[in-house]
Amino acid sequence: MTLHKGAPDNGRQLAGHPVNPFYGEADPVAGMAAAPPRHRLPDGPVAPHTAYQFVHDELMLDGNARLNLATFVTTWMEPQADVLMAECRDKNMIDKDEYPRTAELENRCVAMLADLWHAPDPAAAVGCSTTGSSEACMLAGMALKRRWTLGAPPGGSRGRNGDRYSGAARPNLVMGANVQVCWEKFCTFWEVEARQVPMEGDRYHLDAASAAGLCDENTIGVVAVLGSTFDGSYEPVAGICAALDDLQKRTGLDIPVHVDGASGAMIAPFLDPDLVWDFRLPRVASINTSGHKYGLVYPGVGWALWRDTDALPEELVFHVNYLGGDMPTFALNFSRPGAQVAAQYYTFLRLGRAGFRAVQQATRDVARSMAARIAELGDFRLLTHGDELPVFAFTTADDVTAFDVFDVSRRLKERGWLIPAYAFPPHREDLSVLRVVCRNGFSHDLADLFLADLERLLPELRAQPCPLGRPESVATAFHH
Repeated sequence: MTLHKGAPDNGRQLAGHPVNPFYGEADPVAGMAAAPPRHRLPDGPVAPHTAYQFVHDELMLDGNARLNLATFVTTWMEPQADVLMAECRDKNMIDKDEYPRTAELENRCVAMLADLWHAPDPAAAVGCSTTGSSEACMLAGMALKRRWTLGAPPGGSRGRNGDRYSGAARPNLVMGANVQVCWEKFCTFWEVEARQVPMEGDRYHLDAASAAGLCDENTIGVVAVLGSTFDGSYEPVAGICAALDDLQKRTGLDIPVHVDGASGAMIAPFLDPDLVWDFRLPRVASINTSGHKYGLVYPGVGWALWRDTDALPEELVFHVNYLGGDMPTFALNFSRPGAQVAAQYYTFLRLGRAGFRAVQQATRDVARSMAARIAELGDFRLLTHGDELPVFAFTTADDVTAFDVFDVSRRLKERGWLIPAYAFPPHREDLSVLRVVCRNGFSHDLADLFLADLERLLPELRAQPCPLGRPESVATAFHH
């Protein structure tokens, strides 16, 4: 979660500003004379209508989620899904004894994903819902680390020093520099060395040779990303597994792979069925995805699945009975709403394979069309084309000197479009790009409006004497 500081001195007023008299619940004259304080609890209650109006008015200044081309998360669902979520918002997902049908829907979703991702024995696969892919990645990383600690990675041998590795050894996790920030958090929180392969030239993600080259006896696993946050490209999961197979033949090291499929795991099965990236590869121990991204559910729900119980050490699973019944649980938090799980099952049931294929194909078609039309403008150079994830990244053409990507982002925001501009990680900090994320609900019509606004701004941008400069506050690590 974002960290926030306390209120500044000028924000600690005890009395608020005068308010619209109509905010009074009954009598506009006798109603509230001033707004409640912003940074401390009011002395007493206010009428529900008044409280609603205050909050509603504040939120009007937020951006329009449908025009947010930075976020991967779902911004539109059918009205029936809205009703279903409202009916389940008071159900605690962890309380499986009180809400057994909600728990059953979670179980069915896990089974559907195990089948979708070609688990060799779907009945043996284990998994759970999470608050999102960040938590799912944390859980997958914890499982990898514990397997390494026990000295028995899935399909591997015991440690060199008996049952456990020496406590002096420091575990490491191999990944590309393009990973989502949750993997850096995992390594920091759980004291694992993050071995990141930097970008080089036109290679913007992890490659097989580099991944294998960083592995040693203390490597708990390799993270392969199916859909890079930075540009939407798939990492070569099969190639990485093949390189690790060769490493095992040469050295005896058996390194498991986790596939971070936050986005691609709900795209590739439907649009790229011949791409082998999932449990068809024996070295893939676990996979995560975000139900609230291309799983087409409002935030926040994610999923983490393991090939079988050998890949998820039993000692990480806790059994509690103080809510009634026996509830095995593997999570970083405890209570959370069941609404998103119900919505995920609704979406699986509503669309099926053919429906998901149609929705995702339409989204990819929009992305590819937008990318091609932006390339035709002549002011930009494409890095990706939207033909893997429905996401593409582009930068200014080499001969453009009057403006940069940060200028474009700023000007488009004036029209309501949120499109991130950011610099790439080591060793390509010199490269700054714009990224467009196309989602369900972002239609060809909206794409036309976006491109019309971009074309309308270009003459003014071309007339600038020079770029206005990158904002000091811009975040460059990732935009999710």
